Amino acid sequence: MPRSAVRRQSPAFFLLALSLVSTLLARPAQAEVPVPVMAPVLDVAKELQLPETDLAVASIPLDGPGQARFMNADMPLNPGSIMKVITTYAALELLGPTFQWHTRLYTDGTIEDETLNGNLYFVGSGDPKLTEERLWLLLRELRAMGVKHIAGDLILDGSVFNLPNGIADFNDDGDNPNAPFLVEPNGLLTNLNVLRIRARADNRGIHTWTEPALDGITIDNQLVFRDYGHCPRRYQFDYEPHLAEDGTTTITVTGVLPKGCSTSSYLSVLSQQAYTGALLTSLWQQLGGTLAGTTREGLRPREDTELLVTTSSRDLVTMVRDINKWSNNVMVRQVFLTLGARHRQPGDKDDLAAAEREIRAWLASKGIDNRTMVFENGAGLSRIERITARQMALLLQHAWESRFAAELIASLPLVAMDGTMRRRLGNADMAGMGHIKTGSLRNVRSIAGFTRDEDNTTWAVVAMVNNPRAWQTEPVLDAFIEQVHLSTRPPSISTASQ
Repeated sequence: MPRSAVRRQSPAFFLLALSLVSTLLARPAQAEVPVPVMAPVLDVAKELQLPETDLAVASIPLDGPGQARFMNADMPLNPGSIMKVITTYAALELLGPTFQWHTRLYTDGTIEDETLNGNLYFVGSGDPKLTEERLWLLLRELRAMGVKHIAGDLILDGSVFNLPNGIADFNDDGDNPNAPFLVEPNGLLTNLNVLRIRARADNRGIHTWTEPALDGITIDNQLVFRDYGHCPRRYQFDYEPHLAEDGTTTITVTGVLPKGCSTSSYLSVLSQQAYTGALLTSLWQQLGGTLAGTTREGLRPREDTELLVTTSSRDLVTMVRDINKWSNNVMVRQVFLTLGARHRQPGDKDDLAAAEREIRAWLASKGIDNRTMVFENGAGLSRIERITARQMALLLQHAWESRFAAELIASLPLVAMDGTMRRRLGNADMAGMGHIKTGSLRNVRSIAGFTRDEDNTTWAVVAMVNNPRAWQTEPVLDAFIEQVHLSTRPPSISTASQ
């Protein structure tokens, strides 16, 4: 181009050219990175006898210079609990951060003096965290309205979710069907459907109790008392539930408990319907209320019922934080089903399918090819869910630019400080230098989130291991996070020569 032609270009031309050049320089490369970049990570993998083919990683710089890194990034793998990042991010954008669940009490009768002449309907909303305390407040408000005696039945309506095919069983392989992380989603979920079994040894001997205290649940205390000794760890006790023909449950507790020591464990031994019914009646009795009828499942009539009391959940942001910090399975499964229930289309009969459809459409709207993804429940508590490291990294890149980025990022565990990352990378001088979601299943270990390098550039990072020895590969994932943090340092001679 002649020099005179260059002079005739407007200032806007040069600004546009500069912008294009900057964009091209900042855009991460999408190719697989050379092996030397990953050498320190692969060294750790080699020490642990982890084949490179069982490890997939991806990292993308988000607000500064750097080269994107990909290895086996297009290989669909079981992600474990980092799948929760997809569900919670989708919920923040599709439901909104201020979304709440509203659980209500209705009646088909009238209040006369202190008696509710009719049935009381408890209408569940699928609230992921409807606690014992909130239920107590709900019933206390009913008592404050002057109701003391319910002449009819307590009817539990959990029809908020459409699940014609039920919930697929998960093969835990842990021989503990009562583990809290296996609790299934349900429209009537309350208090995470768990019992806390507690025991304390003092001068009276050993005292045992449950929280909450429910009718039909008893403890067979077979603990052995000792006058002295070190306080044992939780895993040194056994808890065996036994369901009787009359529907009552006895939990046998065995172990040795020295004087001055206490222990506790969480179990889920009742169906959601039985648990919620027992909890409501127990709390109602504690408040001085009585129930003449029975507790049963049923549907609230759409006509001729009156709203009495409502309890509203904390906002979705609070739920997302609880889910991601501690990897709560049943809470995120409630959110997944809520996405389906809130986005039903004419003809939809299954909220699981509706949720998957909405999330796939949402991913497609961001330009993320999700054809190789496999969804089951949005929690990662699955043997069949699949995603690639590249897909997850691109999703995190979009999340960084989302208007709700702060809410999502703050929900992820802080490196070496809290949640499921509180005991990791503490020796790497990285405390608080990243927000990382972890994943753990048999044959699966994974991480996904955000971390900073030493130049204060934020990176999206993803790493997944699918291998029978995955249980021992956390050091590989931690090494990857650390190498991203150290990525601005010049490579050592030994690394550069490999």
